[in-house]
Order: sequence, then structure tokens, then C-alpha cells
Amino acid sequence: MTAYLREDWYGEEMVDRVYEGCSFEFVDLTEATVQGTTFTECRFGNVTFNASRHTDSAFVRCTFKRCNLFEAEFNGCKLLGSSFEDCKLRPLRVVGGDWSFVTLTRADLRGVVFQRVRMREAELTGADLEEAIVTDVDLSGAQLRGAKLDRCDLRGSDLSTMDPREVGLRGAIINAEQAVMVAGALGLEIR
Repeated sequence: MTAYLREDWYGEEMVDRVYEGCSFEFVDLTEATVQGTTFTECRFGNVTFNASRHTDSAFVRCTFKRCNLFEAEFNGCKLLGSSFEDCKLRPLRVVGGDWSFVTLTRADLRGVVFQRVRMREAELTGADLEEAIVTDVDLSGAQLRGAKLDRCDLRGSDLSTMDPREVGLRGAIINAEQAVMVAGALGLEIR
């Protein structure tokens, strides 16, 4: 296992690199540009991703612990099976890509942006998504029990497996089709 400890990669341009089973501890990736790079089963501990930009990159089955992703952006990235623990994730912007099977249990995601992202079977139990933008997101099979979605924009997202009795939805924004689905989940009869 290759270990990177206390590396200063501030503003680094990482293009088409491959990392497998690597450990990154106390690495500064502030304002880094990561494009076409693949991380497989890597561990990120106390890594600073502030204002970093990630495009068409993959973080497959990676672990993020106590990392700071302040103003980080992910465009068209895959984070399949990755997990986040005790990370600072706001404000975060994710557009496109596949975040299926990602673990964000009890994550503070207030005000983050997820648009056109596949998040099938994502673990969002107890996550705080108040005032977040979660539009056109595939949340099929996602675990949302205890999630706070108050004032969250959910328009166009797949909420088919969400139990509206198990999440906070006060002031959430949904479209007419989703309203019918939520009403049905509550056992209401629509005529």
C-alpha cells in the first residue's frame, strides 16, 4: 500500500492518474483540479479538498474520514460504494455521475447541490439535507429513514422508496407527479 502523508498538493493538476489501495493522510488538495483520475479502495484521512474541482474521475469503494470538502465540486464523477465519516461536506456541488451505494449516514448536507446524479441505494439515514437542491436524482432504493428534507428542492428525483412518515419534509419542493406518489405512500385516495 502506497501512503501519502502530509503532502502539499495545493492547486495540483491531476490528470489521468490511477491510485489503487493508497492511503492519503493530512494531504492538502485545496484548489486541486482532478480530471480523469481513478482512486480504487483508497483511504482519505484528514484530507483537505477545499475548492477542489473533480471532473470525470472515480473514487470507487474509497473511505473519507474527517476530510474537508468545503466548496468542492464533482462533475460526472463516480463514487460507487464510497463512505464519508465525520467529514465537512458543505457547501458541496455534485452534477451528474454515479454515487450509488455511497454512505452518508447522519451527514450534514444542508444547502448542498446534487443534480442529475445516480444515488441508487445510497445510505442517507439521518442525513440533514435541509435547504439542499436534490433535483433529477435517482434515489431508488436509498435509505432515507430519519433524513431531514425540510425546504429541500426534490423536483424530478425518484422518491419511490421514500416513506414520507419517516423523513422531515416541511416546506420541501416537489412536482405534481411526486405529490401523487407521496399521497399514495400516506395511504390517501386520489380521485
